[in-house]
Amino acid sequence: MSANIPAVPIRDEMIRLGQFLKLANLIESGAEAKEVIADGMVSVNGEVEDRRGRQLRDGDVVEIGGMAAKVEAPA
Repeated sequence: MSANIPAVPIRDEMIRLGQFLKLANLIESGAEAKEVIADGMVSVNGEVEDRRGRQLRDGDVVEIGGMAAKVEAPA
């Protein structure tokens, strides 16, 4: 994956994977998040993640279908 991964700011210190996928516009809906995560199509920091409630922190990189976004927590 290239170094030009867009950072997506979040409000708090952490965000759940399902919420982040929608916030980063990597998917359309919460229902879609559930499906793509269950199907093993989402990776966090290079490892397949199957927990929709996985807590993401600043710097975590989420990938799905060739697209990626990095979590950017408030300073």
